[in-house]
Amino acid sequence: MTEGLVPSTLGTAGLALDPEVVALLRTHLPSVAQRTVAAVTAEVPGYAGALTGQMGANIELAVQTALGAFLRLAEQSRDSDPSTPLQPALEGAYALGRGEARSGRSMDALLAAYRIGARVSWRELSATAVDSGLPSATVAQFAELVFAYIDQLSAASVAGHTDELATTGRVRQRYLERLGQDLLAGAPDDVLAASAERADWSPPQTLTAVLLPSVRVRGALSTLDPGTLALSGDLAGLEGESTAVLLVPDAHGVNRSQLLRVLAGRPSVVGPSRPWTGVAASYRRAARAREVLPPGGDEPVDTDDHLASLVLGADPEALADLRARVLAPLEGLRPGTAERLAETLRSWLLHQGRREQVAADLVVHPQTVRYRMTQLRDLYGDRLTDPQAVLELTIALAVPPAEAR
Repeated sequence: MTEGLVPSTLGTAGLALDPEVVALLRTHLPSVAQRTVAAVTAEVPGYAGALTGQMGANIELAVQTALGAFLRLAEQSRDSDPSTPLQPALEGAYALGRGEARSGRSMDALLAAYRIGARVSWRELSATAVDSGLPSATVAQFAELVFAYIDQLSAASVAGHTDELATTGRVRQRYLERLGQDLLAGAPDDVLAASAERADWSPPQTLTAVLLPSVRVRGALSTLDPGTLALSGDLAGLEGESTAVLLVPDAHGVNRSQLLRVLAGRPSVVGPSRPWTGVAASYRRAARAREVLPPGGDEPVDTDDHLASLVLGADPEALADLRARVLAPLEGLRPGTAERLAETLRSWLLHQGRREQVAADLVVHPQTVRYRMTQLRDLYGDRLTDPQAVLELTIALAVPPAEAR
C-alpha cells in the first residue's frame, strides 16, 4: 500500500555522510527517541498519558527505527535508490496511521507529533553533527533531508489513516445494510441482537419505517437521528421501484410529530412505531398504505391517521364482494338513482340517522333525505335495524361510492 509514496528522489538524498559521523549519530538514537516521545507526550494533548508503559517503549523503538532508516538514507551516495532504506519506515508509518484510525484518533494529533519529532530530532542530531565537524553546507542539506523525510512519513501515515477509515466505513456499512435487511425480514430476536452488535449499532426502544423516493434520502438523513438505517434496492414489496426505506429510532410518542415535521415537503409514507425487533410490521403497513391510500403529494402520509382505511383495504376483493351483496337491493334501479340512495344510506349510517346532519353532508333539503330513506326502508326492510346487517352496510359503504369504484 505504500509503494506509491516513495519518490524517485527525496530532497538531497543521499548525503554520503562519513561512516564515523553516522556511527556517532547512531549512538544517540536511543536518547533522541526518548526525548522525542517525552516532547510529544507533553505537547500533544491527544497523547497525554497514552505513551506510557509498554506502549511508550514500543513507540520509542519505532522512533529509533525511523531515525535509523533516516541515517541509512543520509549515508547513501546521491545517486542511490532512496526506496531501499525508506520502504520499511514508510510501511511502519502507514501502519501507524491505520492504528490511529482504529483507536478513534484523528490525524491532527499524529501530524503534530511528527512536527515535534522533526524539531527534537533535528535539534539533537544537528548538534552532534556540528560537533563532529560536519561542514555548514552539509549541515544545511542534512536539515533539508530531515524535514523531507518527516514529510514522507507524515504522508504515509495519512494514507494509512484514510485507508483504514475507508475500509472500516465500508465494512460497517455492509453490516448496517445486513442489519436493516434482517429487521425488514422479521428475523428472530437473537439474530437481530447479533447483527446489531456486529454493526456496532445501539438498538433504540422503537423503530419507525418511512418510505420515500431514493433521491430524497440524503436530505432526510441529514436531519434525522444518526442511528437511522437506510435501505434501498430490491426490497420485499418494492421490487424494481426507486423507493428507499428509512428505519428511524425512537420516533414514537411526542417524537412522531417531530419526524413528520422533518419529512414535510418530502413525499413519504410513515409506518407505525414498533419495538425495534418488530419494525417489520411497521414496514409492511407503510408498504400496504402506498397501495391503499391516496398519495399525499409532497407531504408525508401518516398511517396512524388512516387506520380505518387500511383495515378496509386489507382485502379489496372481500370488500368488493361485501359491497356487491349489501347493495343488491338497489340493482333494479336506474344507475343515478342507485348511486344517490347508496350515498344517502352511507351518510345516514355514519351520522346515526340524524336527518339534519345527513342533509348538510349531502347538501340537500332534509325532506329529500326523508324521501330517500323511505325508499331505502322499502328496499331493505328490517335489515336497516338488524345489527349484523347495519355492521356490514357500514363497512361496505365506509368508502364513498365514487371512490369505491
